[in-house]
Amino acid sequence: MKLSIVIPCYNMEKYLSDCLDSLFRQDLSPTHFEVILINDGSKDNTLQIANEYAEKYSNIKVIDKINGGVGAARNLGIDLATGTYLYFLDPDDFIADHSLAILLQVLEENQLDILTFNTRDFRIVAPQQLENANHAKIDTSKNVTDGLGYIAKRKYRNEVWWYIVNRNFLVKTGYRFIEDRWLEDAILTVQIFCRANRMVHIDLNVHWHRIIPTSAMRNKSAEHYHKIIDDIANAAYVYNDVINSIPKTHKQYAAALNRLKTRQQSFVFFLLVRYMKSDMPVSDIPQMLNNFEQINAYPLRNFLGPDYHGFSYSFMTFIFNNKFLIFPFIKVFRTFYNLAK
Repeated sequence: MKLSIVIPCYNMEKYLSDCLDSLFRQDLSPTHFEVILINDGSKDNTLQIANEYAEKYSNIKVIDKINGGVGAARNLGIDLATGTYLYFLDPDDFIADHSLAILLQVLEENQLDILTFNTRDFRIVAPQQLENANHAKIDTSKNVTDGLGYIAKRKYRNEVWWYIVNRNFLVKTGYRFIEDRWLEDAILTVQIFCRANRMVHIDLNVHWHRIIPTSAMRNKSAEHYHKIIDDIANAAYVYNDVINSIPKTHKQYAAALNRLKTRQQSFVFFLLVRYMKSDMPVSDIPQMLNNFEQINAYPLRNFLGPDYHGFSYSFMTFIFNNKFLIFPFIKVFRTFYNLAK
């Protein structure tokens, strides 16, 4: 078994078929890959669809469990997987035709811990209208680097669906997805990237990410919004542990450190943006910023640069870095924001 594809599912009856159909257009023998569908307490027909596919394809495993969140579902997938490599895919996304065989070849030939590839967003569009992967042979042998070298040179994404990881490597790191919190993938991604000895990026359009207006991260209910803000803050604190753990003797330490600090401060930046749109008390901001100062995540001195630039970022960073401006700005913003709603 070469590849285990772990797909946590919650109320995905509309999109699961597109996702699964794409996995069986990959030029892979059913004996070489398995699909682990974890139904996380869905209330629609997701489980029924999953079971129908399992009857059709012998390499699909369906696990039905009480809802426990995506982190718990993915951790269960890690435990159940038997493949050499692990891929975490969301059920509303899909994979370009004939691309996974290319990725497995690159992984095996270069003995990689992690292989990253291109992901592209699309809104509710029929998959047939989207282009497939470019099949040109790609020589990546000269581009293999360790994780810190990768981070130093390339802006990376937080999500887990734009890379494949060697399962033994992942298990040996001891890292797992945090549970009962959002941004669980942002935390695992940076943790394992910093531990990787061999990784590379392949310039291939493999993954298609469906933008759904009703997705969990776009949920504007007060309780959900407050939790996401709290979980973004938690990610910034976890990043501090990651930053303190990287070896200062690494030849690309300075560049890697700067990008990690940029990403850490991006959490603070986008947390404040969400805070502006929430009903949370402005009086809580001073203590929150003081806490971020203790881990050097505030002021936002590393945020602006190659990864985040432009007038909007610069203007908002200026506001956020000035404690005397934050309070009146948020109050005025909320007045107009609530009127617009």
